[in-house]
Amino acid sequence: MSHMVRKQARVSLKDIADELGISQTAVSFAINDKPGVSDETKRNVKAMARKLGWTPTYAAQALSSSRTMTVGFAPSRSVDDYQTESFMLHFMAGAQMALSRKGYGLLFSPCDSTEEEMQVYRDWAKSKRVDAVILVDLRSEDPRPRLLKELGMPAVLAGGPDPDDAIPSLSIDDSRTMESVLVHLSLLGHRRIAYLAGDSNLDYCMERTKAFESFTASRGLGPLWVEFTDFDVNKAVSITQRLLAEEEHPTAFIFESETLAAASIRVITEIKVRQSERAGDDDSQRYPYNMPATVSFEDSFICESLYPSVTAVHRDAGEYGTLVAKLLLKRLSGRAVAGNRKVLTPQLVVRESTRLASAR
Repeated sequence: MSHMVRKQARVSLKDIADELGISQTAVSFAINDKPGVSDETKRNVKAMARKLGWTPTYAAQALSSSRTMTVGFAPSRSVDDYQTESFMLHFMAGAQMALSRKGYGLLFSPCDSTEEEMQVYRDWAKSKRVDAVILVDLRSEDPRPRLLKELGMPAVLAGGPDPDDAIPSLSIDDSRTMESVLVHLSLLGHRRIAYLAGDSNLDYCMERTKAFESFTASRGLGPLWVEFTDFDVNKAVSITQRLLAEEEHPTAFIFESETLAAASIRVITEIKVRQSERAGDDDSQRYPYNMPATVSFEDSFICESLYPSVTAVHRDAGEYGTLVAKLLLKRLSGRAVAGNRKVLTPQLVVRESTRLASAR
């Protein structure tokens, strides 16, 4: 004989309202963080929802609020960047974690150019595909913040600040990070330092370049080199080889990312091992003790796994993504959001690449 299994009835807003002795409207306002009910009511409603095991029906929620429950993310970066650099992947994971707690999903649509990215925003606005946008990689004379404001699309900038204040921003407070790196290197005796920067159009790359030039000029260091790699590994390797071939070559290298550092350290190692073999150096002058110092402006397992392990600037990319998403959720809830804020001061993690390196 067959037995029918009775499905447990889904907990509704009415069930929560009945338990608390309030109206369904008050429960709805509290669940969705809308004005019209007290903070105490919101706490009580959410506590009862958890107790009863209530979960939102997102399709109905989206329909009733004319929202898609989706946040757009369409950075102008090649797909290869996400396969080799971990910062943005951790950033997205942190953002999605915060968004999912409020029933939102992250729509990831990488673009090949700024023009393509802007067209994606136009298409999203026209089709009402997303409720808001997370913007990254602010550039000089960047047209994207202004476009998003014109489209009426809520957005938050990770980075910045936006000089036109078109959209609020949340940036990592690394204003003195380059100075920390250079203090560390100069205390070790390094005076000839090369900075292999990323993209000269990116706001944060230029800020670091200015800090590099200002600090080295004030300390009388030199000769110095600033070379833009456009985040191209092959270009970074070529520049490294060229600089090491100079008679007064750098004794320290600062790289914009861990992938640039890793590729360059490989070629530095090959060059230094060959030089040691030809010169018949004693153990104190052989690899890795004859290596130039290296520092990466991004930290990951790559920096820990290399030999020598790489001194790096550490930021919690996941936490950063979470904070940016929370700021965007605040905007979507209708609350006021201040202009530009800085968070998460980075830490310099000292490893073998500067402890073992020579300043000769």
